[in-house]
This record gives sequence, C-alpha cells and structure tokens, in this order.
Amino acid sequence: MKSLFALTLLAASPALADTMPGVRGVNHIGITVPDLAQAEAFFTDVLACQKAMSFGPFRDDTGTFMQDVLDVDPRAVIEEITLMRCGFGSNIELFHYTAPDQKTVTARNSDIGGHHIAFYVDDIDAVAAYLKDKGLKVNMGPIPVSEGPAAGQSILYFSAPWGLQLEAISFPGGMAYEKDGGPILWSNTAPEK
Repeated sequence: MKSLFALTLLAASPALADTMPGVRGVNHIGITVPDLAQAEAFFTDVLACQKAMSFGPFRDDTGTFMQDVLDVDPRAVIEEITLMRCGFGSNIELFHYTAPDQKTVTARNSDIGGHHIAFYVDDIDAVAAYLKDKGLKVNMGPIPVSEGPAAGQSILYFSAPWGLQLEAISFPGGMAYEKDGGPILWSNTAPEK
C-alpha cells in the first residue's frame, strides 16, 4: 500500500501528468538472435531463465504488414519468438528473424542503440568464477563501486556466445543514493499493488 506522502508527491508532480497512462513496469526486453536454439539454451542453462512459450512465424509475402507494424523490411520474417522468464526481473523475448536487409554486426555499448542486459545476482564473485568455468568471455571484474551515488554495487560484464553483452550486478546492502530516498532499483519481492 502506498503511503500518503507518496500519493501526495505523485499527485503534485507536474512531470508525471503527461506520462504514458497506466505504466506498471517493464514486461519484456526483445532481442534478435542469430540462432534461437543456442540463445534459448544459453538463457536456460547458464542464466537459469525458464522458457514460457514459443510461437510464430510471422510474415507478409505480398503486403506491408511487417513494415507497418515493426518498421522492418516488408519481406522480413519472424521465424519464431520464444519468451523466457528470468527470476524476479523482466522477461526476455528472443526473436529469430530473416530479412533481405538484415545486418549481422553486434552493437557495442558505445554504439547508438547499443545495449546490454543486467542480471541481479546474490554473490558476484561466485558468478565470475562460474562464467569463467563455462568458457564465456568475461571482462575485467567484478568491479566494486565505492564512491558516488552507486557506491555499494559491484558489476561484471560478460558476453553470450553470439556477442550479446550482459552484466552481473549486485548491491546486497543497497547503494549510497538510497539514503537520500528515491526509487529502489532492485527487490526480491513483488512490488506493492
């Protein structure tokens, strides 16, 4: 149940008045992968996600449905979509596309549109050892953050076999910014309704 203070703050905030109505949170993150079976196995066997369902294909061989709905080449085909449930966080939607104009370059974090997915973990040192034992590309770290608003967290970047960048993050004692208030960035419990 929200406090009276929180409800008053929400009602008084002009910035919230023009936001998208009814937003509850992030439902899923969609990722196009080169090999759906490999990606599903990686998210299941390495990251402990669970497969919820698969469906598809989606195509329009004569019209512009794919372009109109997804802003992709009209002849693009979504061969299959698989939804993965990942612990308490957001879901992952894996797409396997074929398209005449498909690019196969993996974006880096520094590229416009670059991205990564961060997984909250309880013991980041154990995760680092686990990922190295699995033979995955693991960057420098874990790196503990000891200064600034993010003090209290530790991070470790690593890559899926096809190049998708991922991050392990942990802040079991919270982060420094929390002492001044603000939204909590991770909880192992479902949000209040």
